Amino acid sequence: MWIRKYFIRISLLLCLLLYSGCALDAYVSTDKAGSSEERAIKEVVNKDAAVRDETARPEVTENIKAISEYPTPNPPDESDSLNTASYSTSQELIDAALAYCQASNDFWQQGELDNAIDALDKAYSLVLQIEGADGEILQEKEDLRITISKRIIEVYASRFTVANGTHKAIPLIMNSHVENALASFKGKEKDFFLDAYARSGRYRPAIVSALNEAGLPEELSWLPLIESGFKVKALSKARALGMWQFIASTGYKYGLNRDTYIDERMDPEKSTKAAILYLTELHKIFGDWITALAAYNCGEMRVLKLINSQKINYLDNFWDLYQKLPSETASYVPRFLAVLHILNNPEEHGFTLPPLESEIEYENVTINKQIHLKTIAERLNMNINDLKDLNPELRQDITPKDAYSLKVIKGKGEILLSVLDNIPAYRPPVATYVEHRVRSGETLSVIAERYKTSIKAIMDMNGLKNKNYLKVGWKLKIPAGRGYVSSVESTSSPLISGKDTAQYIVKQGDSLWKIASRYNTTVNAIKELNGLKSLNLQVGQVLILSPGITASRSVTTKEYIVKEGDSPYSIAQRNQMNLYDFLDLNDLTPQSTIFPGQRVQVVAE
Repeated sequence: MWIRKYFIRISLLLCLLLYSGCALDAYVSTDKAGSSEERAIKEVVNKDAAVRDETARPEVTENIKAISEYPTPNPPDESDSLNTASYSTSQELIDAALAYCQASNDFWQQGELDNAIDALDKAYSLVLQIEGADGEILQEKEDLRITISKRIIEVYASRFTVANGTHKAIPLIMNSHVENALASFKGKEKDFFLDAYARSGRYRPAIVSALNEAGLPEELSWLPLIESGFKVKALSKARALGMWQFIASTGYKYGLNRDTYIDERMDPEKSTKAAILYLTELHKIFGDWITALAAYNCGEMRVLKLINSQKINYLDNFWDLYQKLPSETASYVPRFLAVLHILNNPEEHGFTLPPLESEIEYENVTINKQIHLKTIAERLNMNINDLKDLNPELRQDITPKDAYSLKVIKGKGEILLSVLDNIPAYRPPVATYVEHRVRSGETLSVIAERYKTSIKAIMDMNGLKNKNYLKVGWKLKIPAGRGYVSSVESTSSPLISGKDTAQYIVKQGDSLWKIASRYNTTVNAIKELNGLKSLNLQVGQVLILSPGITASRSVTTKEYIVKEGDSPYSIAQRNQMNLYDFLDLNDLTPQSTIFPGQRVQVVAE
């Protein structure tokens, strides 16, 4: 019986060699009537026996339960061909073989390589029973033969890679793809690798602890090295953010909140919990860690769609799909395996690993009001950058309006609690801006000059990436400069003088108050001369101004800082302005709210 068992394995190896286009005489010497085949497989089996656990566990994984749905073939008699009486159709044989293949994969993941090989032997014996089937079944049969052959080589390779029979959940595979990734880390990416390794000391102990608690392999703690270099604010071209590189939608799915003040994708602790949830779910979907990691990189739907396009759609693993995955994902898994190889034996790969950065010990303090980190750092007599590093999810370095658990260096928590009530709440300044519709021929420099501001300020407020790209009709928010309202030149306002009156053409941004101040008249005088019933004006409207105007006068303004208890009305009264003029000068409305510390313009004495 053992000869038949090993003959099956020889057949599988030969099948793979034929599939790969290798010369058979490099593997089998035909003039010795099969003796070389026995020697070749025995050489592999003897190596396997050296690390075999004689007391292999008898437990069976959940997936092998599926095999019970199919009657197990009777053991074949030495003089007979394999028994096919237990299966009525070729499809049942295919399904039974697939169940054994899946069981083999489960055994492999658990480190039970002997059972994994035995399950593949059983699967192949079932495949050999398929005869006289149609074209589709025959294609599935051929696909299965090739797949089983590849699996046997992978299982044996993982046995020799792991030292002294210590089996890990993630097979430490070595192939040409992993070798290419190793070469990259040894060459142009060596500095990146060493920097990321040193940085890992800050975060990896907590990650390992979380993985152990969840029952996941510790090797996964090195994923952030290739994801982000252990940088908590790393941002990819695909807008994936943080140490674990979550896009916004996936982060939200696994509990990472995002709003004006926080983005929890940048929180090491919270993003690690989300990554563990995601990886656990992916492993349940795909059944092996290598394929799960590929899905982590490019999304489970992408991998599932690719698997479903295969003939044997619930059998394929990462190396079956390698050539069809996106290039980034195809290199992602070999890079991860290369990292594990280096860390398992750095000297062998020419690495001298640097010291690890220290993990920062911290404690949490609940904050119930908005406070700027700079203010907290000053009260705690600590470096603002250390506080930012502990709370990288704070997008604006300001705690949210709702209760927030702030991290501070261990020992500083009680100090913060003792002074917290005396720290004033942060009040964000209200940016003063005007809306401007882009017209033909305008550039950002022209607009910035007109509103007495900078190109960068306009770009930042509107999220513009290219200072040379504008579209006619765009509405831009312009952070108007201090002298914008008060320094409108008369040459930009066409004035046509007659003997007793003057005509003025209204331009964008004009108001009756501005025109009256500029030409030494009053709002009421203009309204009366032009029969106006409201203060509304239209661009291009022609106004008649009162007689005797021969020159324009600029309005002189000064800056006023709003104080506690101020209102638009009280400020206007204090500076001898009517309320309308004050609101108009500062582009405010009756519904506008002003805050202490806000800077506004008033008429200078």
